[in-house]
Amino acid sequence: MLLESDLRLVIALLPGLALLTAGCDRQSAPAPQAKDEAAVAANAVATPPGNAISLAPATPAEVGEVDRRLAGAPFPASSFEGPDGPVTLAKFAGKPVLVNLWATWCVPCITEMPTLDGLAAREAGKVTVIALSQDTDRETMTSWWAKQNYKAIQPYLDAKGDFSFAYGGVSLPTTILYDAKGREVWRVAGATDWTGNEAKMMLAEAFER
Repeated sequence: MLLESDLRLVIALLPGLALLTAGCDRQSAPAPQAKDEAAVAANAVATPPGNAISLAPATPAEVGEVDRRLAGAPFPASSFEGPDGPVTLAKFAGKPVLVNLWATWCVPCITEMPTLDGLAAREAGKVTVIALSQDTDRETMTSWWAKQNYKAIQPYLDAKGDFSFAYGGVSLPTTILYDAKGREVWRVAGATDWTGNEAKMMLAEAFER
């Protein structure tokens, strides 16, 4: 008789237990929605080896984040390593210069590099494109570069990160456009499709000055 009573009590409690469990599920915080990988990579700050690196999209954004606050600022005086030794940006004055800060460990940088090569080929003789690596040694950079198939750009090296400091500790990739007189026009943070129409129109600003 006691057993039957206990059994009836358990059966009576089952619906309440079910409702309690369902309520806990409904009150639980929903799982965060996964962010779109392409959007994250296009605007991500690239990080050096040993840290998490954002996934890169199959193709970069049409244009990254544009900043014109330093328009008119002159070339930085810092030198960097060219194929024939130390050089400064002043050497390239006389036509617009596009400086791209990148690194072999920066996934968004690698994503946009083929389009930068395409831009350099299209604007050959009109615009100087400088792919300025922020890697800490030449061997790492040249070893990686040798495996690529770029036709119109060659790598330069800023092993000490002088340009990154001169530009205020920017994220990678960052690209800065200068006019023929060495004055900054704009800078763009994030992977960009440099062969796109929007980038082409922005590049034209250097010729309007």
